[in-house]
Amino acid sequence: MNNQYLFPRSLPPAQHGKVAVLYGGRSAEREISLKSGTAVLTALLKSGVDAQPFDPAEQDLHKLLEGGFQRAFIALHGRFGEDGTMQGALELMNIPYTGSGVLASALAMDKWRSKLVWQAAGLPIPAYEMLNAASDLTTVVKRLGLPLFIKPANEGSSVGISKVKKISELQAAYAEAAKHDKSVIAETFISGGEYTVAILGEQALPVIKIEPANEFYDYEAKYLRNDTRYLCPAGLSQEKEAEMQRLALQGFALIGGAGWGRVDFLMDEAGQPYLLEVNTVPGMTDHSLVPMAARQAGMSFEQLVLTILELTHVG
Repeated sequence: MNNQYLFPRSLPPAQHGKVAVLYGGRSAEREISLKSGTAVLTALLKSGVDAQPFDPAEQDLHKLLEGGFQRAFIALHGRFGEDGTMQGALELMNIPYTGSGVLASALAMDKWRSKLVWQAAGLPIPAYEMLNAASDLTTVVKRLGLPLFIKPANEGSSVGISKVKKISELQAAYAEAAKHDKSVIAETFISGGEYTVAILGEQALPVIKIEPANEFYDYEAKYLRNDTRYLCPAGLSQEKEAEMQRLALQGFALIGGAGWGRVDFLMDEAGQPYLLEVNTVPGMTDHSLVPMAARQAGMSFEQLVLTILELTHVG
C-alpha cells in the first residue's frame, strides 16, 4: 500500500459479527444499489465476514432485529437509504452502520442546504438559484448565463438533471427536475473539468478526473457507457491535488460526514475548484469511483470494503 495512505483495522473479519448488506430499496437508484450491494456482499464473504443481503423494499426492517444482525453495511443509494431515514431507523434499533449519521446524510442529500452550509463557511461553490413554478426563467438566465444545469435538489446519480444551452430548453428542463423533487436548482456551468475526491476515514484519496464522452457526467455516463474516461492520477500539480483534497475534507466535515464518502468538484478555466455535492453512500459498482481511488492508493476492493465496515457509525 502507498505509505501516504494508512487505514489500519483492529478487528479480524470474523469478529464483525453478523452483517446485513442493505441494498436495493425504493429510490430511483434501486438498480445501481443492487449492483453496489452485490459487489460489497461478495467482497465481505470473500474476506470471511458473516454477511447477508437485505433489501428493505422486500423485507420489513424489524427483521434486522429478528435476524440477529450486529452491523449494517449501507449500500442504499438515494432516498430511504442515503438521506438519513435508514440511519435513523438503525439508530432506533441500536444497530451500528457504515457511513455518516442522520444529520450529515440528510444534509448531503439536500444539495441546496449543503450549499448553504458551505457558503456560510466561505467555501467555493458554483453560482446557483432555487427555482419554482413561478420563477422567471429568463431572468435566471441573465444572472447565471448559459449553459446552465437544472437539477432536483434531493436526487443522486444525476437523476432528473439537464444541461440547458438555450432559453427555449429551460421550461422542459425544469419540468423534468420537478418530477423528482419540489426543490429545483439552477446552477451555472463551469467548464474547466469534473473531478471527484473519495474520503476514507480521516483521509482524502487520490483525485480522479472525469472525462465523459457525452455532454456531461450523467446517469448514462456513470453507469452504462464504457467510453467515459477516468484519470487517476488526475494530471494535477501536487499543490492543486492537495488543495482539492483539503477542500473535500473541509466540505465533508462541515456537513458532519463520517466514515467514508465522495465529494464532487467542478474546476474553472483558471484552475479554481468548486464544491458541487457530497455522496455519503457512493457507488461500489465496476464503474464506481471510490474503488478506483482506493486502487490508486494501494487498496484492493476487499480491503476497501473491510475498512468501511471497520469505520462503522455508532449512533
